Amino acid sequence: MDEGEGGLGTGVRKGVVYPELSYQIVGALFDVSNELGSGHLEKIYQRAVAEALRKRGISFVEQVPFDIVFQETKVGVYILDFLIEGKIVLEIKQGDRFRRTNMDQVNAYLRLTGCKLALLANFTSDGVKSRRLVNLH
Repeated sequence: MDEGEGGLGTGVRKGVVYPELSYQIVGALFDVSNELGSGHLEKIYQRAVAEALRKRGISFVEQVPFDIVFQETKVGVYILDFLIEGKIVLEIKQGDRFRRTNMDQVNAYLRLTGCKLALLANFTSDGVKSRRLVNLH
């Protein structure tokens, strides 16, 4: 059974989308935050997160382009920071609070990709904070 279907398999909590994989991703985020600390550019955190995911054996693709199409015409491109195991979007930010625009951006990624779950990670002066955003469509 798929981890995100809320089955009764080992380590799966009913109603939580991809609990084991998202737990592993958040662990990688904490590894980065604990070692690097605060104040780095977003691209530095992104590179470190990629390395932390690799070391955990988590498969991912970085900087994934997704076309935005309106009435059969490409009107733009979104670039996802990470697409993890083809099912979780991970977006990396740097700053001390979650911005509405960042959450709106990640929700748009969910709609565009059809993924069920996204994690928005914010590297702050107090460590890393993450939010789970679920695709309700």
